[in-house]
Amino acid sequence: MNSKCASVHRKGKFSPQDVAAAAFELKEATGGSALLAVAFVTPDYLPHIEEFSEIIRVDGHVTDLAGATGAGLTRDGEDDEAGFSLLALGAPQASFHIVPLSQSMVEEATGPAFWKKRCGVGNPGSWIILANPFAFDTEAWLAEWNAAWPGIASVGGLAGGSENGGDVGVFYNGKLVDALAISMIGLRIMPVLSQGCRPIGEPLTVTRADSNVVYSLGAHPAYEALESAFEGLSDGEKATAKGNLFAGLAGTEYVEDFKPGDFLIRNILGADPGSGAVVIGGFPRVGQTLQYQLRDRSSADAEWRAILRQAALESGRPPLASLLFACSGRGSHLFGNKSHDAGLLEEILGPHASAGFFCNGEIGPLGGRNFIYTYSACCALFFEEERAL
Repeated sequence: MNSKCASVHRKGKFSPQDVAAAAFELKEATGGSALLAVAFVTPDYLPHIEEFSEIIRVDGHVTDLAGATGAGLTRDGEDDEAGFSLLALGAPQASFHIVPLSQSMVEEATGPAFWKKRCGVGNPGSWIILANPFAFDTEAWLAEWNAAWPGIASVGGLAGGSENGGDVGVFYNGKLVDALAISMIGLRIMPVLSQGCRPIGEPLTVTRADSNVVYSLGAHPAYEALESAFEGLSDGEKATAKGNLFAGLAGTEYVEDFKPGDFLIRNILGADPGSGAVVIGGFPRVGQTLQYQLRDRSSADAEWRAILRQAALESGRPPLASLLFACSGRGSHLFGNKSHDAGLLEEILGPHASAGFFCNGEIGPLGGRNFIYTYSACCALFFEEERAL
């Protein structure tokens, strides 16, 4: 179908000349046919975002430009290095519907019907989401969004760049917005999610919980199960486990043998050996399976490789393009190499156009619902829709 997707990456501070050169490169690679481009920029680009967007759209022959700031770029970057990463989707068979979202909408929303009416989309195949966590209550929005579009994958990330939100932004054609939702027809999205943990101990049923406090798992206190899982680690693993132990909540109970990708990973916020309680950053249900998890470099690397290999097996061909949303706690902080996730994405799935950034949180599906994650890598793989003969 002559789809021509392309990506361009540049290091360095904002320069109109460099942006124009990148836009020209995109135009040449796509034949000037890109209806949509997605841009990830470092925070120092935000004051220039209107000029940046205009250059990309005019010189790159791009109809619409959506993007966000990030704590860094996932490809060919160094820590704290300025730059931008661009993906142009030149797919003649595709059409895009871009919906700016606002905090006022979240406050006005009266349920799923509100979002269906505001979005004006009958049956989206999936959504790409960009949101500013300092301006947009993503948790509240996502709860209603899941109800509005049950079973529809939303893949994306929360903009980053600073701890106070001063240089964080989501933009659409040069204007700052609170959030964006992008649906498409003619391109299929395969979500890929790695939470960077491996299960430890035994999967156990939550038998007593109140809000985010777990009191008992099976017939034992939750703290006792956590202690048992820790004691099962090697001496080397125990030495690095501080701050890297998590709780995994099963996304579905219809699984005979739980694997890493079957759990929603949540932080352990506290534990009390006296009461046996464990406080987590989630809301478990009585009857739900919980298994403690360990996050380390080898576990994160192994899971990302395994999930990408499974995606390659399922697709049977390289993607046209991809967008990578990775936690700012990954990259060089975890692997010693900022391009680790992006490098494996190309190595395992084959060369393709790709852009990505380090997020304040990642959005992706698990067990038929969409969640916000931390420490994860979430990727949208784009493929041409298969048409019946």
